[in-house]
Order: sequence, then C-alpha cells, then structure tokens
Amino acid sequence: MSDWEAPAKLNLSLQVASPDISGLHPIRSLVQTIEWSDLLTFEEGDEDRLEVVGADLPHGGDNLVWKAISALRAATGMKQPFLDIHLTKSVAVAAGLGGGSSDAAAALFAAARICKVSPVVAEAIAPTVGADVPFLMTGGTSWMEGYGEKLSAVRVESDYAVVVVVPPFELTTAEVYSTWDRLDGPLGTEVTGRRLPPAFRDLGPLRNDLTTAAMALAPELADWVADLSGLFDRPVFMTGSGPGLFSYFADDDEAASAARVAPKAARATVAARPRLRGVAPVPR
Repeated sequence: MSDWEAPAKLNLSLQVASPDISGLHPIRSLVQTIEWSDLLTFEEGDEDRLEVVGADLPHGGDNLVWKAISALRAATGMKQPFLDIHLTKSVAVAAGLGGGSSDAAAALFAAARICKVSPVVAEAIAPTVGADVPFLMTGGTSWMEGYGEKLSAVRVESDYAVVVVVPPFELTTAEVYSTWDRLDGPLGTEVTGRRLPPAFRDLGPLRNDLTTAAMALAPELADWVADLSGLFDRPVFMTGSGPGLFSYFADDDEAASAARVAPKAARATVAARPRLRGVAPVPR
C-alpha cells in the first residue's frame, strides 16, 4: 500500500493562441504547484475499485485516475494487478487548479511502481492523459508550452505565500475556451512590477487570457474579483480557466490573516506556500 500527495497548481500567467490544425489551443503558461493536496491510497485488490471522498466525482472510466491507469496498461500490455484506490479530495474541482490532472499524475507513478514499470514510461504517457499532467509529475515552477508537454523549469525564490479563493460556482475548461474563441481571443490584463512578488518581476508581464471569457460565462466572477481586491488591498488573479482566484502575500501570517476575511460563500479558501515538487509518495 502506498499513499500519494497530489498538489494543486496555479497558472501565474496563461497566454493562449488560436486553435491550430489539431483544433487545440497552444499555450504558454507560468505554472506553480502549491501546498494544497489531494491524498490517494493505492493497493492491490481483487478487482479495480475507486472510492472518492470529499467530492461528487465519477468512480469509473470517466475519472482521470482510471484514464491514466488505462493508458499505462495499454502502453505496457499489463492488465493486472487490479488496483484498489481511495481518493480523498481536498483541492476544489472545476476551478482551474488542476486537481484531477494531479490525481492522474499520482496514479501514473503509483501504478507504475506497483506494476514494476519504469517511471520513465509513466512520464512518456502523461501528455496523452491531460495537458497539466506532465507538469504535475514534476511540480515547482515552470514555463509550460505547446499543449502542456513542453516544460522549462524556472529557478525562483519562494519569497511569497498565496491565498486561493474558489467562488461558489464551476466553469468547464471546454466552455471557457469555446467562449474565448467566440470573443475573438481577447488578451488578459498584463501585470508587472511591484504588483508581482520580487521572484516574478523579471518574468513579467504576466496575464491570463481566459479571464474575459470566464467572466462572460459567469458575470458574477467579476464581482468576486472586485470584492476580493478590495478586501485584500492588492490585485486578484484567475488560475487556468477559472473560477479559482488568488492573490500574493509577503508571508504565511499575512496570507492567513487575509484568508480569514474572505467571503464565507466561497467553495474553498486556502492560504498556501509554493510547493517545490509535484506529486509525491507520503513517507511511512
């Protein structure tokens, strides 16, 4: 039996290009894992089984955990052992935080270990499972390009904390991208200089091109951004396709104080540090 942490990620910047011949949108994104994680337990069983606690998610083949394991089995030709998996969800779903992709990344590594398959095989399969999966296998801070498969690690100081606030509604990635296309690809508002932590000032300007599309789908998102900006007295950013929002703070104490004044109507509010790694086994 093995336990794995599957952390959330933030898109600190997300630049989107129009769909190419594949029909997909190439991106360039600065991504960061944070210390907010799901927990997965894997062990051999008499049949494949997935129990999910903490969120209403599919238990069968539609779950990214099984999609990852099925891809690994197809690549290796191994049908067994069967896996009994327990997933405790903490990271908010449908919020731009990559929780499902992180669970899939943990499943790839854990299943490879149980089946005595090289982790290199799991890493090669990752891009076929989801765009965020390769990054969440490594974590830290990276520029992510293409369809998520091109990663360039960035060395930055972890001289900040974040508060993540998830409004009480969900947005699907497909709908947000479709709306972005319909709106002719609006660019996000660029953020530079002292509005960013010192670690990121040389990497800017940073922006999220999907923000306008997300607000078109959920107009209340603009109110959440405005209200949080007033409460926190600093810029508020959207991660991924939303509606997850975040702000930077100088340290843990400042972030914790800000989290306490966030609206109680939020689905989740978390003060977190940047995480220097991706999915990882929990030491026993």
